[in-house]
Amino acid sequence: MPVAVGALETRGFPAVLAAADAMVKAGRVTLVGYIRAGSARFTIMIRGDVSEVKQAMDAGIEAAENTPGGTLETWVIIPRPHENVEVVLPIAFTNEVERFRESLEMPRLPGNGSTGA
Repeated sequence: MPVAVGALETRGFPAVLAAADAMVKAGRVTLVGYIRAGSARFTIMIRGDVSEVKQAMDAGIEAAENTPGGTLETWVIIPRPHENVEVVLPIAFTNEVERFRESLEMPRLPGNGSTGA
C-alpha cells in the first residue's frame, strides 16, 4: 500500500492547530511533523495511505481557511515520496508518533467508518 505525505502551511498558529486536528479526525493518517517556518508560518506533515491523506488534507485545508485570522499559505500531497526524500526531510515515522500509527492499523467496522476501540 503506498504511503503518501501531505504538508500544509499556514500563517498563524490557530490555523495550523485547527488543520492538524481536522486532518487526524478526517482520515486514518498520522501527524508526523511540525515546523515553525518563520515568525508566523507553521507547517505540518501527515502520512498515510494515499486516499486517506487526500481526505485528511481536504479537511485540513477547509479548517485552516475557516480559522479566523489564519491564512492557508500552501499545501502539497506526494503520493509516494522517494526514499531519499524520507531520509533527508522530517517526514519519517518517529518513535514519538509510532503509537498513533499503530492505532490506525485497527480495521474499520463496515458501515460507519469507526474502529472497534
